[in-house]
Amino acid sequence: MASRRYSFEVNRVSAAAPPVLFRLESDGTQWSTWARPLVWQARWAALGDDGRVGAVREVGLWPLFAREKTLEYVPDRRHVYTFDGFHPVRDYRAEVTFTPNADGGTDLRWSGSFVERIPGTGPVALAALRGVVGFLATQLAKAGNSAS
Repeated sequence: MASRRYSFEVNRVSAAAPPVLFRLESDGTQWSTWARPLVWQARWAALGDDGRVGAVREVGLWPLFAREKTLEYVPDRRHVYTFDGFHPVRDYRAEVTFTPNADGGTDLRWSGSFVERIPGTGPVALAALRGVVGFLATQLAKAGNSAS
């Protein structure tokens, strides 16, 4: 049985402007301020080049950290990252876009795709990732409202 590719998309709206949300999401040190109770500690494991491409953030709670490496970084608009190191899925790619809306806030779109590491585990991984990202997107939208 061949491994399959799965994808998901989560959409939220925030009253905060795109630069506020982008700063909170793309800065590896900010996650512990808005992503609780999933993320209690957040730090940079490695800093990237100009524009933060290559930066690796670690988020979670010791000793369990998710490592995420920035692939694309478009200030105030788009952040693309992948898992860095071993994870239960392969070829994970997440994209967070911040689009200004007519109300002066932001339409937040957080999507991801991956290949199941072990055939048959994709549906469980999809449900888990969709649930975690949905929670994070909700928390980010709320935090942006407070930070505005």
